[in-house]
Amino acid sequence: MFTGKTYWLIGASEGLGRALAGLLAAEGAHMILSARNADRLEALAATLPHARALPMDVTDSASVQAAVADLGEIDGVIYCAGAYEPMTAQDWDVDQALKVSEVNFTGALRSLGHVVPQMADRGSGHIVLIGSLAGFRGLPGAIGYSASKGALMQLAENLYMDLRGTGVKVQQINPGFIKTRLTEKNSFDMPFILSPEDAAARTLKAMKSRRFATSFPWPMAAFFRLGSVLPIRLFRRMLS
Repeated sequence: MFTGKTYWLIGASEGLGRALAGLLAAEGAHMILSARNADRLEALAATLPHARALPMDVTDSASVQAAVADLGEIDGVIYCAGAYEPMTAQDWDVDQALKVSEVNFTGALRSLGHVVPQMADRGSGHIVLIGSLAGFRGLPGAIGYSASKGALMQLAENLYMDLRGTGVKVQQINPGFIKTRLTEKNSFDMPFILSPEDAAARTLKAMKSRRFATSFPWPMAAFFRLGSVLPIRLFRRMLS
């Protein structure tokens, strides 16, 4: 289903995005790789067939517009850009919280708005938004991150509602902990943590399915799914 299709992967330089780029290329997809780190993108593109680097900063409208001007027609877009800073309400860093929100959510609005209408007009396309289990409910120490991932997940629902029946496939994929430079910032235990390669394989499997939403790994997904419908005081007790 990916052979000869062109996918724009936003957030391709590290972690899940980098691993997913390799898997999609192995499936025959032509990859356009975006992130801020041009050197990392070029190095990755050089290892993949039919891949090119398209550096872009999702927090900068001019950078996004310049990338879109060089994009060409695409068959799919994957929004995998992510930022994270552990932060409590007591230690709120306004600039860092805004940066996290800009990367995780506002950057998706800034990027997808240039390509989704064209997909709708032609009646085909594939949109994948990488959410997080942390987006199901507000979490301690996650000012900026949890709310922005929740917003991205709801954006996926907005797109699904608007585009159902148009020929454009919309999917929301919500991983748990992935071993990356971002999770290295955490000082707490991270149960069921996945390697980027494992998370990418699960993401690719979800992309091949007809499901709108896929969350993994299942023990963590079940916990957060249940927690999203419990009274918040009870959910807080469960976390502690």
